[in-house]
Amino acid sequence: MTIAPTRCVLVFFSVFVARVGAQTTAPSDSRYFAIQVVDDQTGRGVPLVELKSVSNVRYWTDSAGFVAIDDPAFMNQTIFFSVYSHGYEFAADGFGIRGKRFDVKSGGSAQIKIHRKNIAERLYRLTGEGIYRDSVLLGRAVPIAHPLLNAQVTGQDSIQPVAYHDKLYWFWGDTGRQSYPLGHFGMSGATSQLPGKGGLDPSVGIDYQYFTSPDGFARPMVIDPPNNLRWADALAVVKDEKGQDRMVGRCQVLKSLDQPIANRLVIYNDQTNVLVKLKDIPIHAPLQPIGHPIPVEENGIAWFYFGEPFPNQRTHADLKSFADLSSYEGFTCLTPGARYDRDNPSLDRDAQGKLIWAWKKDTQPLDRREMDALVRAGKIKAEEVWFSPRDVETKKAINLNLASVSFNAYRKKWIAIASEIGGATSMLGEIWYSEADQPQGPWPWARKIITHDRYSFYNPCHHPFFDQEGGRLIYLEGTYATTFSRNDDPTPRYDYNQIMYRVDLGDARLQLP
Repeated sequence: MTIAPTRCVLVFFSVFVARVGAQTTAPSDSRYFAIQVVDDQTGRGVPLVELKSVSNVRYWTDSAGFVAIDDPAFMNQTIFFSVYSHGYEFAADGFGIRGKRFDVKSGGSAQIKIHRKNIAERLYRLTGEGIYRDSVLLGRAVPIAHPLLNAQVTGQDSIQPVAYHDKLYWFWGDTGRQSYPLGHFGMSGATSQLPGKGGLDPSVGIDYQYFTSPDGFARPMVIDPPNNLRWADALAVVKDEKGQDRMVGRCQVLKSLDQPIANRLVIYNDQTNVLVKLKDIPIHAPLQPIGHPIPVEENGIAWFYFGEPFPNQRTHADLKSFADLSSYEGFTCLTPGARYDRDNPSLDRDAQGKLIWAWKKDTQPLDRREMDALVRAGKIKAEEVWFSPRDVETKKAINLNLASVSFNAYRKKWIAIASEIGGATSMLGEIWYSEADQPQGPWPWARKIITHDRYSFYNPCHHPFFDQEGGRLIYLEGTYATTFSRNDDPTPRYDYNQIMYRVDLGDARLQLP
C-alpha cells in the first residue's frame, strides 16, 4: 500500500473526535488489560486477529484491533499469546513460533505490529454483534452509532448495494438474530447516507438504518411467499416510461438450497419499502438479470450488463427493457438463436474457423463450466475459452466464480473483484483482481489480493460509490463464513458476516501484463 500512514491516522482520528460524543461507550474500566494489533504498514488496528494462550484460550480483535482481557488466571502473570490472522503474519522467533509474551495487569496495555501479506487491507466488520465490543469495554471511542448490536442482527449473507434517491440502499440474504438460531430468509434491508452527504468516510465505517419489524429485528424486504427462501440480486436503478428512477431486480424463490420453485423480476415499492413482484420469469431462462449489475454507456446508449463471474448478457437501462427478457443479448460464441448443447453445440465460426464471440439476441451465453465441458468434449480448444484469466505469477488458469465489475477511472480499465472456487488455501476464500479493456473482456490476467486459511469469503462486491483519490483507493466487502470450510471452527462474532477491505490500485503488485 502506498497510502501515507499519517494521512490515514489523521482521517480516522478526526472522525472519531467528531463522533465520540454521540457514541454509547462504557467508561474506561481499569480491570482490563488491552492489547491492540496494528498493521505494520499503516499503524491502523487490524480486525480478525486471533490471540491464543498456551492453554488454548482464544481472543479475536474487534474492528479497531483491540482485545480486552480480564481473565483472573492471567492477571499479574506473564502470558504468551500466539498471533494469527488470515492474510497477515506475525514475526517468528528462533523456534518458528509466532507470538509474544505480555505482562498482563489490570489497567495495562500493549500494542504489537503484524505484517500484511494481502494486497487488500482489512478495515472493519460491517454486520453482526459486537463489532467494537472490546473497544467499548476499554472505554475507547468508536466511529459508528451501533458498535454492539444493530436491529438484533448477528449474521448476514451476501450484499446487494444500490445508490437510489440520494441514499445508499443495502440488501442482504439470510439474516441471523440474537433470540433464536433461525432468523429470516427474505432479504434484510437498510439505508445509509452517502459520504460527503452525512455519511461516514468509508475508511471508518457505515451507519446502517435498518428496516425493522415491531419487535426491533431487521425485517424481510421480500415478503412473499413467506415460508420459502427469497434471494434477490441484480438490483439496479432504471428509468420508467415517465423518466422516473425505479429500483428493480430479480428474486429467486427456493424450497431448499438446491430446489428453486419460482423466479421473478421485482420492483421496489417506495411507499411500503419492500420489493414486490413485477412479473414471473422462467426459472431457467437462458437470458435474465443476475449478480451485480454493471452500468455501461456505449455510443450514447445506456445499458446494464450482467453475469457470473464476468458480464455475458445485457439489456437497455430502462424499465421496459429490463422487464422484457426478449430484449436481452448474450455475449457468446453460439450461433444466433442457439441454446447450449455440449454434445452438439451450434458454434458460430467464421470462414477461417475462428469462433465468433459477439453480442447476439436470444442467444444463450456460456459460463465457464459449460465452456470447460466443450473443451473436454473436444468441441473447442482451451485457448478459445473467452473467460479464462490466468494467475500472473504461476500462469495457471483460475476458476473464478462470482465477480463485481466496474469501470475504474484511475486504471482507465474495467476492473473485476472475483472469488475463486477450489483455491489452494481455501475452497471459496481466495479473492482476485483482474482488468480488461471492455466489460465483457477478455480478462487475461489476475492477481490474488485476499487469502484465507480454510475459511470462505464469497460474493465479493466492490463499491464504486466509495472510490477515493480518482479511483486509486477502492473498497470491497464479502461474506466471511465457514461454508464449505471450517464448519467445526467458526470465528466468534465474525462468522457469517460482512467484512470491508480497501485496495490501493497504485500498488506495484497490481501491474498486470
